[in-house]
Amino acid sequence: MQNLKQILANILTYLWSGWGGAASLFILLTVWEYGHLKMGSLILPSPKESIIALAFAIVNENAIFDIAITFKRAFYGFGAAVILGSASGIISGKSMTMSMALRPIVTFTMGVPPIAWIILALMWFGNDDMTAAFTVFVVVFPIIFASAMQGMRMRSTELDEMADIYKLSQTQKFIHIHMPQIISYLFPAWIVALGMSWKIVVMAELLGTEHGIGAAMAMARVNIDTAVTMGWILMIIFNLLLIEYLFLEPIKRYVERWKIP
Repeated sequence: MQNLKQILANILTYLWSGWGGAASLFILLTVWEYGHLKMGSLILPSPKESIIALAFAIVNENAIFDIAITFKRAFYGFGAAVILGSASGIISGKSMTMSMALRPIVTFTMGVPPIAWIILALMWFGNDDMTAAFTVFVVVFPIIFASAMQGMRMRSTELDEMADIYKLSQTQKFIHIHMPQIISYLFPAWIVALGMSWKIVVMAELLGTEHGIGAAMAMARVNIDTAVTMGWILMIIFNLLLIEYLFLEPIKRYVERWKIP
């Protein structure tokens, strides 16, 4: 019973901590409504019109399939970048040789614009899921890699010495000493990478695929349907917030629970 009360208290605390973000969203919606009143529905539909248009598209045009396709493509690229970028960055943070070997590759991939990767991927893979997933991976991998490597390099040597005194194993040292410090560097990179993943997937779909949110937005552009376009933008933002606050933020809080006084 005590554990249940503690869990409920933690959930309520977590939900209450989001009031600042909710307030900023309401302010954004207010500014959006004001812009609609000034410019009209053709230029900037109201939030209500956009939500209704999106709901109508979901019910009548099989838009759930487009959402699922985009989510899958973003998840493949983002997930691969998180796993490989975090792992290689952590290893590079401990090995100067590997760090020097991977640095030119990271610099090269970061220097190429995302649109160039999309064009190359379209030529290599065609109108396939691999086009969007590959582009996401190659664009966000360097960001996650650099953050993981920096986090590993900036870890506390005093804590490492303490772990050696208590004769912790390498696994215990990594889980209990290194990872809580590295996550402070990794989490912001994951958030940035998550946002970029969705933007890149939608851009790739807009340019060269027949299904997905980007393809649906391209069709809305052809039909000059601004309300549907804004509705899809809201859907993208909703998915980003859902992933961040239901999955990434709880992981961060769990790993950094040692910081709570």
